Amino acid sequence: MSSRPGILTIDPILPFMRERLEQSFELHPYTTPEDLQRFAPSIRGITTGGASGVPAEIMNALPNLEVISVNGVGTDRIDLQEAKRRNIRVATTQNTLTEDVADMAVVLMMTVMRDVVNNDRFVRAGSWPHSPLPLSRSLTKKRVGIAGFGHIGQAIAKRISAFDMEVAYFNSHAKPDTPYRFEPDLKSLAEWCDVLILAVSGGARSANMIDNDILTALGKDGFLINIARGTVVDENVLLEALKEKRIAGAGLDVFQNEPDINPAFFALTNTVLQAHQASATVETRTAMGNLVVNNLIAYFTDGTLLTPVV
Repeated sequence: MSSRPGILTIDPILPFMRERLEQSFELHPYTTPEDLQRFAPSIRGITTGGASGVPAEIMNALPNLEVISVNGVGTDRIDLQEAKRRNIRVATTQNTLTEDVADMAVVLMMTVMRDVVNNDRFVRAGSWPHSPLPLSRSLTKKRVGIAGFGHIGQAIAKRISAFDMEVAYFNSHAKPDTPYRFEPDLKSLAEWCDVLILAVSGGARSANMIDNDILTALGKDGFLINIARGTVVDENVLLEALKEKRIAGAGLDVFQNEPDINPAFFALTNTVLQAHQASATVETRTAMGNLVVNNLIAYFTDGTLLTPVV
């Protein structure tokens, strides 16, 4: 048996991460619960993605687990209370993906409001010489509500202010050091804004917080942008609102049950869909991958974490 700590890799890892990790650890890709039983006692650490987390059946199967290094900022799919109870440390790649995720929120907002995807299809189909296009929506002077005002929400606000858009935000508490207006009621924020951008954390507290009442408040001229978690939105209600044009459109980077998302989204022309790509740039994924590795190296060197959550 190897004397090096065993690391379970729940999600596929990039080649440079594998190369670095293999210098210090024994890697075991997760396949099936049955296969996991063979090497479970040797596993002292886990790498995983924010969307995958660590399912309870995996955590429970690892008696010697000490540390979880998350390639992302989401911990809603990790039982942090159980981790604390077992003294399992948890780290994320916080502060590495803020800028790219904020960029994606703006890209989705601009793309759906200016109807970029449908215009691209129109030109490629050779339709330009033969028929007119419907007008799109201006961004200037529009009101933007941001639900969730942590690092990412604030980075979004900074960007969209450059478009001369008015910003207000909903959050668990007001941020006194920001110039933007705090709105403590999400429905009131939805009624006020033209664009509602979701940047909240996932988990039970935010599950299905975007329901029929919120979409009705957003209204037929309103747009929904989600770069948070798919669980934040009641997708059946959203699909009906989009089909019936009770909201103007949606730009979505995250979904419930991704990557096997509801195929009803595919037929909607008033949506822009992304495959959870907000942080998917060469620069950010490289920084994230290195931080995942560095957290594990730090922990097994001196017991510390560079970016701890637990």
